[in-house]
Amino acid sequence: MMTTLDSPIDIYYKKRLDYAVRGERFAFDIAHTLFSSHQIDEGSDLFLRTIDVAPPTRVLDIGCGVGVLGIVLARLFPHAQVICSDRDLLAVRYARQNALLNATPNVEVLGSVGFEQIPSGPYDLIISNIPAKVGDDAIEHEFILGPLAHLRPGGDYWFVVVSGLNHIVPKVGVRHNLNMKQVKKRAGYSVYHVKAKG
Repeated sequence: MMTTLDSPIDIYYKKRLDYAVRGERFAFDIAHTLFSSHQIDEGSDLFLRTIDVAPPTRVLDIGCGVGVLGIVLARLFPHAQVICSDRDLLAVRYARQNALLNATPNVEVLGSVGFEQIPSGPYDLIISNIPAKVGDDAIEHEFILGPLAHLRPGGDYWFVVVSGLNHIVPKVGVRHNLNMKQVKKRAGYSVYHVKAKG
């Protein structure tokens, strides 16, 4: 386990990344076996430079990994309660460490497959960097339709996907008559926004 914030000791530990966005500086400890173990991935960076929302009260980050999206938003919105969740317990460990490292006491990190262990909504804002390899059905039901069921009326769901999923996401929007739009596309990633029905 990690003993201090300055000198992590963990057999999975790889390195500490510095990251700056929206006038704030962050540090994230990362592990060898977790997603994006070399740098803050371009999808997360594009997402954080694109998202535009009114200050939320309750935020949920699904599939949070080491916590980049949720922790940055927790700093930007210090009065919001931010819940980060991931099915990978190593990711949960690192997200908790990173919440401490970045002085974001308004972050709670939970292990959960889908919404099984997540406190009930409604949430003002749900966010995700959707994993590319979970399969089309999981993307549709767990990562698009599932989150919408936990938003307050008029709430916001923002997510980023690799561009290879652009053949799936718009079809889900049309099939379920969602108020969805692609907000930004760059460097192999696309950021989408879905507005929950009021």
